[in-house]
Amino acid sequence: MNFRASFCDPFKPDIIELGTIKKSKIMETFDKILWSDYLKKMETANEKDIYYSPSLEVENRTNKNGIVVSAIDRKEWYIFYKRPKLAKRFFGLFETMNNDYTTEVHGQSEKDVRECLAALVDNKLNFLDEKIK
Repeated sequence: MNFRASFCDPFKPDIIELGTIKKSKIMETFDKILWSDYLKKMETANEKDIYYSPSLEVENRTNKNGIVVSAIDRKEWYIFYKRPKLAKRFFGLFETMNNDYTTEVHGQSEKDVRECLAALVDNKLNFLDEKIK
């Protein structure tokens, strides 16, 4: 499997593309981000200087499934799950492929984030479908 990653630094307007990342390095990349430092700095920063919550995106390039994990405070995380999915439209009469179908879940813990990253790495897509509806 081929993965790519990007990072949103709260104080930079442009997303930082980390490029291709080995499956074995995804958790290490997550762990190296100074989440608490970013959140602490955001507490005293001027609101106009903040562009995002600190966020890490990881995408499986092979099947186009990806997640974005975003730290909201020291206890709460948001998790977004993007994948190709047939989506119904026009009262369910038609289905079209949405390559960027995204769902999200709020109020997550760091443990939840780690479980979802592990599920993406291990291609346990049913877990992600159930967790992030």
